[in-house]
Amino acid sequence: MSVSCGVECVFVLGFARWMWKRCTHVGSDDSATWPAATAEEFDAVPRVCRLILAVYETDLHNPQFPPAGGYKLNPDWVVKRVAYEQTLGRAPPYLIYTDHDKKEIVLAIRGLNLAKESDYKLLLDNRLGRQMFDGGFVHHGLLKSALWLLNQEGDTLRRLWEENGRQYSMVFAGHSLGSGVAALLALVVVNHRDKLGGIPRNKVRCHAVAPARCMSLNLAVKYADVINSVILQDDFLPRTPTPLEDIFKSIFCLPCLLFLVCLRDTFIPEERKLRDPRRLYAPGRMYHIVERRFCRCGRYPPEVRTAIPVDGRFEHIVLSCNATSDHAIIWIERESQKAVQKAENK
Repeated sequence: MSVSCGVECVFVLGFARWMWKRCTHVGSDDSATWPAATAEEFDAVPRVCRLILAVYETDLHNPQFPPAGGYKLNPDWVVKRVAYEQTLGRAPPYLIYTDHDKKEIVLAIRGLNLAKESDYKLLLDNRLGRQMFDGGFVHHGLLKSALWLLNQEGDTLRRLWEENGRQYSMVFAGHSLGSGVAALLALVVVNHRDKLGGIPRNKVRCHAVAPARCMSLNLAVKYADVINSVILQDDFLPRTPTPLEDIFKSIFCLPCLLFLVCLRDTFIPEERKLRDPRRLYAPGRMYHIVERRFCRCGRYPPEVRTAIPVDGRFEHIVLSCNATSDHAIIWIERESQKAVQKAENK
């Protein structure tokens, strides 16, 4: 009887400790010490969000999602649109767009479709330490998708770059599941630039919007000059640790997730988890859009903080009613546009 009581006391104390840490941790804490981003380095984000949203549209001339700012996509500059029927489950739908105003060739990839079994297979095709790449670890399923995408569209991207005098930048952009594919596609291109006609590293860019954790910390820092991750306040996905099955626990069975995370965080030292070189993280330089404050109601004019963090890279899920809504691409576009306008006004 006394042993049972002792076990119960340990569990209650551990759960109370975990609840105190979680309930006092808010989304803005993750970037509290970071400097503010300038309008110049962040102004591409609303434009990239608009191009990702275009993948969801059925008629680009009559968009279902009206632009949040001044940027409008020119349907005549869309080179190719690919749906699920063409990808055969090997990658999410995407489009290729040549922006002659900004001198960019953009490959934009949509996010997770909860109705598509192929998207689950991509996301769950991984286990810790399964796939090595360039001295680090990456998500196996997302890397397979990125390689398939490069094989499919490498000739098209190379042709567009050469037709435009080798002067345009190559931009890979994605949201949610697509952000992981885009980030790993950028890694592969940087390491095999001959696939795109010898494009220089400084001409390759990636914008991972609401990113999945897809690469180990050493790679996330190494490619921070190429990859930018954009996170809105309390978004759950960049904070969801591997294995990525936790994503589905958090969507479909939140009590189960809380119980398991409580046990893990209580009885496994955090230093031990963070020292694991196989552990995956959100990629590249981080841009955190902050618009809510602790114990305050409503949204405030958003500010963007940026850094290339090593310690505390969005390690903890935030207990927030906005954790899933902050993942929506439409909200990220609107709030990033507000943040750019605020920074320009300053």
